[in-house]
Amino acid sequence: MSERKYRVAMMFAGDPSTRATVKLEETRLGSIAKALRDVGLDVEAASYADEVADEVREQLLGVDGVLVRVDPVRKDGNRAKLDPILRDVASHGVFVSSHPDLILKMGTKEVLYRTRNMSWGTDTRLYATLEQFRRELPQCLAEGKPRVLKQNRGNGGIGVWKVEAVNPRASAARVRVRPALRGSQESEESLDEFVARCAQYFQDDGRIIDQVYQPRLTDGIVRCYQVRDRLAGFGEQLINALYPAAPDAAPADAPQPGPRLYYPPTRPDFQKLKNRLECEWLPEMCRVLSIDPGELPVIWDADFMYGPKDAAGEDTYVLCEINISSVYPFPDEALMPLAEETLRRLHARRLSR
Repeated sequence: MSERKYRVAMMFAGDPSTRATVKLEETRLGSIAKALRDVGLDVEAASYADEVADEVREQLLGVDGVLVRVDPVRKDGNRAKLDPILRDVASHGVFVSSHPDLILKMGTKEVLYRTRNMSWGTDTRLYATLEQFRRELPQCLAEGKPRVLKQNRGNGGIGVWKVEAVNPRASAARVRVRPALRGSQESEESLDEFVARCAQYFQDDGRIIDQVYQPRLTDGIVRCYQVRDRLAGFGEQLINALYPAAPDAAPADAPQPGPRLYYPPTRPDFQKLKNRLECEWLPEMCRVLSIDPGELPVIWDADFMYGPKDAAGEDTYVLCEINISSVYPFPDEALMPLAEETLRRLHARRLSR
């Protein structure tokens, strides 16, 4: 008698009114569903909204695993209600592709602070309270370097700002600020006004991470797509959020972000980055964050900016963020490794029972 097939739910934020009729093939997740079926998995849609949370929980308790793609910050809410459900179903033996506890370890902006002493790190600070932020940010900006401030949980440029002092030596502090949201422009305001604007990011135990701005942002950002601990493809975005205007142009003329282009893991000029990530940085990150390498997410990505050239003239890289909660699209080359890793994890769980 053959073994029962594994059932996998693919979760995404959806409209509760169409939850019962939505078809994966008609969503952007259709190619992932096909890859999962190609390795022998039964796949079903799990459209999520807070209004149907209890119904989704019951669905997940009936499957072997769930691949989750739900943003941490959305127009219709956040994951405050979803994450306890995922913890609950995981405690009942359901495989969750990116467990909420793992997201808190490596999938928030705080990972930039906790790994700042690694060779992918840079001058990075953490503000845990509004009072600390109000006290220490002026001291930081007085050093004269632009900073990039990021709320701890966010996506799509939400809560990300480039900030610099108009005159670091002036007693009446004013700052130039530019949000990372597409279509945003640089403006000038008092430091007190900007601090008040950021107060919302400290709600519900929130915090702000502060990185020094990287001048080589104009060289682009490289995204490394990972299946567990192996690189499965690259993305490259040459004109990205916070890209500066030309030297003689007005701030409002800064170019808007361009498309991200996708490449297989064999792209020749990214092989040094691939090797450092797989062989050096991931093992070190797992040690620093107390993560079992075997429990890394089925699919996740890490964005890297270019740091200063080293003494030999080689590129260095600075970690910009790690994404776990909602990763897609990615190169087609990642589809089969993702499906095979999902099957492997499900099979390992069955054998361990």
